[in-house]
Amino acid sequence: MVEKAKQNDRQAFQLLVQRHEQQVRATVLGMLGPVAEADDVAQEVFIRFFRSLDNFRGDAQLTTYLSRIAINLSLNELKRRQRAQKRFLFWQRSDTTIPDPADEHADPARMDDQQLVRQALQYIDADYRSVIILRLLDGYSVKETAEILDIPMGTVASRLARGLDKLKEVIVRWKAM
Repeated sequence: MVEKAKQNDRQAFQLLVQRHEQQVRATVLGMLGPVAEADDVAQEVFIRFFRSLDNFRGDAQLTTYLSRIAINLSLNELKRRQRAQKRFLFWQRSDTTIPDPADEHADPARMDDQQLVRQALQYIDADYRSVIILRLLDGYSVKETAEILDIPMGTVASRLARGLDKLKEVIVRWKAM
């Protein structure tokens, strides 16, 4: 299919998108949470893939390649959010308080386990979040996760352990409320 898509076969590319759309969306939603930008980032993954079709050599599986694009674009979006928030905070008066993000979401006590984990993921560092999503939610091996993130396998293992500890802290704190 990839070879056909490289030869400008639109149906082949459309089939590739259909086959991998759910996985890409799950990865992006895991990184960004259920926000409007998630759909835009997921769509951008396929736009970037289309533009780089000629560069795809097939050294990695297509799912691995698309996951790498999804993670990188999600990290870019998270950085954009941080810059926007810093600008926002700079312009706020000192006596204005920023609402706690947890107040804007559903009560953690009413969420099912999967919703709770996905929501809690949004409160841990993106480096840990990306490893947890790829390893535990998307089901990639340690080696595949290392390839996608371009980090050593030992770093994957340590980030997974630390990330799970941080995730547990968030969930325990919420349940104690």
